[in-house]
Amino acid sequence: MATIKEVARKAGVSVGTVSNVLRGASTVNNKIRERVNKVIRLLDYHPSHAARSLKTSRTHLLGMVISDITNPFFPQLARGAEDAAIEHGYLVIASNTDDQLEREKRVLAVLRSRRVDGILLVVAPNGGDMEHIRRVIASKIPVVCLDRVPEGLSVSAVTTDAITGSEMCMRHLISMGHCRIAIINGNSELQTARDRLQGYRNVLTEAGIAIDPELIMTGDFRANSGYLLAKQLLLSGLNPTALYVTNGMMALGALRAVKELGLRCPSDLALAVFDEVPGNGSFSPEVTSVIQPAYQIGYQGVELLLRQVESGEPSTPIQIRLPAELRIGESTLLRRAEPVVSNLSMNRM
Repeated sequence: MATIKEVARKAGVSVGTVSNVLRGASTVNNKIRERVNKVIRLLDYHPSHAARSLKTSRTHLLGMVISDITNPFFPQLARGAEDAAIEHGYLVIASNTDDQLEREKRVLAVLRSRRVDGILLVVAPNGGDMEHIRRVIASKIPVVCLDRVPEGLSVSAVTTDAITGSEMCMRHLISMGHCRIAIINGNSELQTARDRLQGYRNVLTEAGIAIDPELIMTGDFRANSGYLLAKQLLLSGLNPTALYVTNGMMALGALRAVKELGLRCPSDLALAVFDEVPGNGSFSPEVTSVIQPAYQIGYQGVELLLRQVESGEPSTPIQIRLPAELRIGESTLLRRAEPVVSNLSMNRM
């Protein structure tokens, strides 16, 4: 097995230069970097990360804790995080909690024992139980939360501006003539769900439309809850003309319910979604969606985390909220004929 000294000798540089190339230091000349990397490949040299971590107290490993790997939003987020990590010479270890608090606790305990340099965390609903996260932070392992900001915990986070994104979608629905807009939302323990509901409420209020509690349904961001709640809503006699679903997985379930009930979208019911619907664009009608910058959330999360890792010192928590984009599809472009009473100024869209 080749050693770092052999790499240095064959490349005609010092051991320190090889070490700088391995850790991605920007001080190395590009031509020298290329020469050293060529020798590394030629000799099939693999540094001992265990030995390096003993010397530097770094493992160059980042932990990532994801709440639901079956939701297409999270693989995009993970891809952004992995790309950013690799650019800085780090690897990401990802785990899925399935939104279970006890599983999250076990995963965080394992990541601490593996001496990861930092953790990216998508929190599970926790009912205020965050002592396990506080213990991680107290152990001087930096934590950056992604997508969801845990209430009452001082921690850096990268999220989508969900209130504004939700408001954009609701203003669009009202501009199409809808006054009876139902919402299927996620678990209210999560900030993401509360923000999306807040955007819904804000726009109804500014439009002078009364908020009907019966049109507000609460699920769990899973497809089955979207199906059951949409079916319950559409059979209830409440007669919404538009349905706003606050994530893509629940929207899949809602679309299944709409199909089973023989309804047509958008002529019988307009449908809009906060999040991308898996497979959207490959079926008709294409669904109006609030698109989240999932890749950028993961990428910027790593950038923010590594700032804390490299400084080695606790820092003031930073909250980054990235803008969402409204993509209007066929699912909301028609409206049922009904009188509209609204004082909403669409100039605010």
